[in-house]
Amino acid sequence: MPETDLVVGIGGDGTILHCARVTAPRGIPVLGVKLGQLGFITELNESDVESLLPRALAGEGWVEERTMLEATLDGEVLLALNDAVVRCTAVRLIDVTLEVGDQRVTTYRADGVIVATATGSTAYSLAAGGPVLVPESTDIVVQPVSSHIGLRHALVLPRESVIGLSVSRNDGVVLSIDGQVDRELRGSERVTVTTSAHRARFLRLRPRTYFLGSLHEKLGGTRT
Repeated sequence: MPETDLVVGIGGDGTILHCARVTAPRGIPVLGVKLGQLGFITELNESDVESLLPRALAGEGWVEERTMLEATLDGEVLLALNDAVVRCTAVRLIDVTLEVGDQRVTTYRADGVIVATATGSTAYSLAAGGPVLVPESTDIVVQPVSSHIGLRHALVLPRESVIGLSVSRNDGVVLSIDGQVDRELRGSERVTVTTSAHRARFLRLRPRTYFLGSLHEKLGGTRT
């Protein structure tokens, strides 16, 4: 991989998330080819491959960089492009205490708490009622899932924020990274989430203004 100039990821957004976590520490851009359903961060449709892939391989296009997160649990550092989520594996509420820096903010009684990047703001966080951030935003979204007690609305925090999440007891709680990697979270442990020095890089052939049109097309209904 040290001599790799481009990784072509073929699949849905889950495939691209995995590619981004592998390539970001090495600074390698990813070109996503959609075979899944939504394909929010992919660049090419299956029907585009024959006409557009040669252009990408010839060096056309531009590289978009996106903020990633680092979630630290018990000394292990996990890289996320979409989100780091503290959630229960059973169908029940859990108590999750949120700290920002050295300031305790609230204790949620909720299904879980999402810490999302701008990329993740159009994924699980959006489904839970969070705001949409443009891809170039470096802010972090903290969004509870079905909060019964505590803040019910999202917090949008600056990139330098140090976010702490902890649970009060062993209750089948996990830290989930991009919905793909799970780590058990015990009652005595604390998850720390910060922005990462690594950036996900995507090769784009569309104009730099593509995002709002894509947002409307994929989430807002039929284009006119």
